[in-house]
Amino acid sequence: MEELTHFDQNGNAVMVDVSEKEETKRMAVARGVITVSRPVFQAVTEGTVKKGDVLGVAQVAGIMAAKKNSELIPMCHLLMLTSCKVEFIMHEEASQIEAVCTVKTVGKTGVEMEALTGVSVALLTIYDMCKAMDRGMVIGDICLVEKRGGKSGIYRREDECCD
Repeated sequence: MEELTHFDQNGNAVMVDVSEKEETKRMAVARGVITVSRPVFQAVTEGTVKKGDVLGVAQVAGIMAAKKNSELIPMCHLLMLTSCKVEFIMHEEASQIEAVCTVKTVGKTGVEMEALTGVSVALLTIYDMCKAMDRGMVIGDICLVEKRGGKSGIYRREDECCD
């Protein structure tokens, strides 16, 4: 098991020094789901939610959140993202909306946190826009699915985190 890198020898929180690391192409994919009531699922699918285009707004919110990740998570580095995409998969049988966030950069540190933040805020936005119809929605199964780049190379989740 690797040691924790966000603490110095005295136990103080620190931002990891990446100045000596090489720049590489980096990519991360994260996903999560929100389980909603049948009426909410139908309204989102049909575009009849009173607050507007739920998935369109959630997509923009997820991208904005990924870009501002370093302002939200204290020890994360400010990264110049080269790509960020948020997509939705509708699971009608389960009345679930799955969000998938893919983030890319060329840099000295990875974009896992940006992808996870993008998914989280996209799902929170869906909750916010639909809460008048259903306050019992459940957000869950947020996980890193894949990451590439850096000295640790490729990581792919072995199990399906959003089933």
